[in-house]
Amino acid sequence: MAAPVTQVPAQESESLQRAGIGNAAVAAWHAAAPRDTGDFAGDCARYSRFWESSTALLARLPAKAARDARQAEAAERIKQVAREARTRFLRTHVEVVYDRLTHNRSRFIRVEQLVYDAAALVPGLTPTRAQVTAESACLQRDKDGLEIDHGIFVSAALANPGIGSHLCHAMLLPHAGTAERLAELEKKGRVNLGAAEVFRKGRASHVIGKNPRHLNAEDATTLDAAEIAVDLAILDPHTQIGVLRGDYVHGGKYQGKRVLGSGINLTHLYYGKVPFIWYLQRDLGIVNKLYRGLAHPGMMPDDVNGQTIEMPWIAAVEGFAIGGHCQYLLTMDYVLAARDAFMSLPARKEGIIPGAANLRLPRFTGDRIARQAILYERRLDCDSPEGRLICDEVVAPADMDSAIERVVQNLTSSGVVSAASNRRAFRVAQEPFDLFRNYFAVYALEQAYCHFSPALISNLEQHWNAKNRKLDSK
Repeated sequence: MAAPVTQVPAQESESLQRAGIGNAAVAAWHAAAPRDTGDFAGDCARYSRFWESSTALLARLPAKAARDARQAEAAERIKQVAREARTRFLRTHVEVVYDRLTHNRSRFIRVEQLVYDAAALVPGLTPTRAQVTAESACLQRDKDGLEIDHGIFVSAALANPGIGSHLCHAMLLPHAGTAERLAELEKKGRVNLGAAEVFRKGRASHVIGKNPRHLNAEDATTLDAAEIAVDLAILDPHTQIGVLRGDYVHGGKYQGKRVLGSGINLTHLYYGKVPFIWYLQRDLGIVNKLYRGLAHPGMMPDDVNGQTIEMPWIAAVEGFAIGGHCQYLLTMDYVLAARDAFMSLPARKEGIIPGAANLRLPRFTGDRIARQAILYERRLDCDSPEGRLICDEVVAPADMDSAIERVVQNLTSSGVVSAASNRRAFRVAQEPFDLFRNYFAVYALEQAYCHFSPALISNLEQHWNAKNRKLDSK
C-alpha cells in the first residue's frame, strides 16, 4: 500500500477544486489532516474530525454513478488519504482499540459485530451499520467502497499476534444461534435451518447445503444457517464423524440432481448484496471450524497448548465443487467424488481471492497446479490424476449413498478417539495457527480492495453475463 502522506501537494488541491469542491472546503480538509500519532484520546479526537471532514468533502460530489472523470478522480483521492490516515492510526492504536472493545479480551466478539463496534468507539475508523446498509442498496459498481475500511481494521487486528489470535478464537466459538437448536437436535436427530440442514444417521452427522434455486450457492442469506449446522454436527454427542453434502437443485440441466455447490452467488455479488465482511465471517467461522473444530472460551485453539472439539469430516462431491465449495474440500479428512464431477476455483473470472485456497491447495496439488487452478482457472475433473490429488475416492454417481455409508463405517469401526489428535498433529506440521492468522491478515486487506475493484464488475459482466441476470428475492 502507498506510504502515509506527510503533505498535500498543490496539484492535489487544484484537482479537488477542478472537481467542483470549493477552495475553502479543500483548505479546511487539508488543515484537519493529522500527520502523526500521539496519545489515544487525543488521536481519536483529531483523526475522527479528519474522517468526518473527509466524508463531508466526498458528499460535495455527486453519487459515484453520476460522477464525471474529474469528480471520480477527486473522490478516489479523498478516500485514499482518509484510508492512509486509518492505517497510520491503527499502526499505533489497534491494540488499545481492540482491548477497549473486548474489555481487555475478557469478551469474545465476532468479526461481523466487531467492525461496527469499532465505528461506535472511534467515529470514522470504520463505517457504521447504517452507512453500509445505505450503500447496500446500490449495485456493486456504484458503491464507494466504504467497507474497505472494515478490511483495513480487521487486517491490522489479525496482524497483531495477541489480538489476532483472540479474534480467531472468537470466531471458533459456537455461533450465537447454535445453543437454541441443540435440544431440537437431541430430541429429533434433525434440525432444518432453511439454507442448511443437519441430521443424524448412524454414527454420522450429515450437513446439507440447501440453496436449490442457485445451485447451492453461498451468499449472505445462507451463511449463518450453514455455520450453525456445522456447530450442531460437531456438538452432537451421538455421532463421531461429519458428512458435508449438497441438496438436490432446481432448474437447468442439473434439475433434480445433487450438487455440492457453485461457490459465491455471483448475481448477489453483482447486485451489491454480498457485504465485504461476509468473506471473513465465512473463512474465520464455518470454514475454519471444519478444519479446526470448535473452541472452548477458556482455552486458546492453538493446536499446541489449546484444545478444540472436533471430529473427522467427509465431503461428497456430486456435480461440481466450484469456488468456495472447492475450498471446503481442502479442510476435509476424506473426499468422495462422483465420477462425472469436477472442481474449479474461478477466482480469476470473479476478481477475488478464493478464501484460503492459496494457502491450502498447494499442499494437495503442488504449487504449479495450484497456480494454474487459481490464476488460470484450470478445471480439475475429479476422475483425473490431478483431481485424485484432492479426492480420495471416485465412485459411480449412482453409488454415492452406499459409498458414504461404507466410508463412514470404515472410518469409525475402530473408534475415533485418536481422530482429533491426528488432525491436530497434521495441522501443526501443515498450517499452525499463526500461519493461518498471518494469511488472513493479508487476505482481509487485499480482498477488501478486490471486492470493490472495477475489474470485479468487468469480470462478472464478461464471464457471468451479470447485466442480464435478475436478482431473485428469497
